[in-house]
Amino acid sequence: MEGPQPYPNLVATYSIVARDPASGRLGVAVQSHYFSVGSVVTWAEAGVGAVATQSFADPSYGKLGLDLMRSGRNAHDTLTGLAAADSLRDVRQVAMVDANGNAAAHTGARCIAEAGHTLGEGFSVQANMMHHKSVWPAMADAYRGTGGDLPDRLMAVLEAAEGEGGDIRGMQSAAMLVVDATATGRPWAERIIDIRVEDAAQPLAELKRLLGVRRAYLCGVAAETAFARRDIEAGNREYRKAQALMGDNPEMRFWHAIALVNAERLEDALPLFKEVFARDRRWLELAERLAPIGRLPADPSLMAKIRSLLR
Repeated sequence: MEGPQPYPNLVATYSIVARDPASGRLGVAVQSHYFSVGSVVTWAEAGVGAVATQSFADPSYGKLGLDLMRSGRNAHDTLTGLAAADSLRDVRQVAMVDANGNAAAHTGARCIAEAGHTLGEGFSVQANMMHHKSVWPAMADAYRGTGGDLPDRLMAVLEAAEGEGGDIRGMQSAAMLVVDATATGRPWAERIIDIRVEDAAQPLAELKRLLGVRRAYLCGVAAETAFARRDIEAGNREYRKAQALMGDNPEMRFWHAIALVNAERLEDALPLFKEVFARDRRWLELAERLAPIGRLPADPSLMAKIRSLLR
C-alpha cells in the first residue's frame, strides 16, 4: 500500500496581497506556525505585483508569478497558467495582485481545513489550517475597514486573523513586504518595508514593533533630506517622529544632534548629545570620529563644548 506523499514546505498560514489605490504601492504580509515564513511565502516587485504562496508551498509561484506579470500578464492569467501546470495544485494556496490592482487566488481542494480565501478590490486574503473558517472573512473586513497607509492595513489584517483564532497550531513567524508603485532600476530602494520575525512567541507584536523601527529610519532619511535643503523646521519634525518611534534607542537623537550642529544650531544640539552620552559615552567617541571625514566641522572649540557635557 502506497504511503502519503512527502510534500515539502507545509506552510500553513494566513496572508494578504494588496495594491494600495492611493499610493500604488504593492504589499504582502503573512503569519504562520512555521520557521522563517517570509523566506517562502512573501514575494513582491515594484511596478509588477505581489505574491503569497503557501499551504504545501511551492516558492516558484513567487518567482514565476512576478516574471509573468512583469511580461504583461495580469494576476488572474498568471495564476491560472501556473496552477494548470502544477500537478500538486490541489494542495497549493496562492494569491497574486498585479500593478493594476487585479487580484487572483487559488485554494486547492486538498488544503488542510479550515482553508479558503476572499477576493476584494485590489486585494486577496487567504488562510489554511485555521482554527475557524471565520478567519479570512474577518481579514477581508479588516482590510476594507482600516484607515492609514498600506502597512497599517496589512498589520490590521494579520491581527484580525489572529483575533479569529488563527493557525490551529498557534504562532511562530511573520513577515511584511511593501514595494513602490513604479520600478526605478534600483530594487534595493524600492523596498519600502521588508521586515521579518523568524521565530517568536508573539510574532505579530514583534512585527508591529519592527514596523515602527523601520518607519523611524524612514523618518530619519526624510529629516536628513530636509536638513540638506536647509529646512530646519521640517528636519526637526521628522527627527522627533523618528525618536518617538525608536523609544529608548538613542540612534535618532544622536544623528539629530549631528544635523543640528551642521546647521549651526549647537545650542539646540547639546541637550540631545547630553541625553545620548548619559546612556553610553561611546557615542562621544563616535562624534569625535566624524570631523576627520567631514561629517562634523573640524573645529576644536566645537568638540570641546560637546565633550564638556560629560563633566
